[in-house]
Amino acid sequence: MPRRLPLYQYVLGAVAAAFALNLLLRAGLKIGGLPATVLAAALVALALRAGFAWIEGRLPVLTERWGLVALYSVALGLLYLLIWGLMWLKDEPGTMGQALFVMHYLCYPVVLALVLHLPRRRS
Repeated sequence: MPRRLPLYQYVLGAVAAAFALNLLLRAGLKIGGLPATVLAAALVALALRAGFAWIEGRLPVLTERWGLVALYSVALGLLYLLIWGLMWLKDEPGTMGQALFVMHYLCYPVVLALVLHLPRRRS
C-alpha cells in the first residue's frame, strides 16, 4: 500500500513540533531541564504516531517505524550538533554538561521508538 506522504515529511513536521514545543514549555510555561525534554519528546512522539495513523489510515509497519526513528534521530542529531558547536564557541562545557546534553538528545529517538514499537496489538 503506497504512502500518501514520504517519511521525511513526517519527520520534518516532528522536528518542527519538537522545537516549537520546547520553546513553549521552557519560555512560556517555565518548565525546564529534563522534565521539559521528556514531556516534549513524549508529546511529539504521540503526535507523530497519531498523525501518521490519521493521514495514512493505518499504523506504520515495522520498516516504516524504524525508518521514522532513524530519520528523526539524524534530523535531531544534526540540530543538536549545531547547538553543541555553539556551546563550545561560548564556553567549553564540562564532562557532566556534555553527558546531560547527550541525554537530552537521546530522549527524543528513544521515546519515539517506544511509542511506535510498544503499543502493538497481537491479533
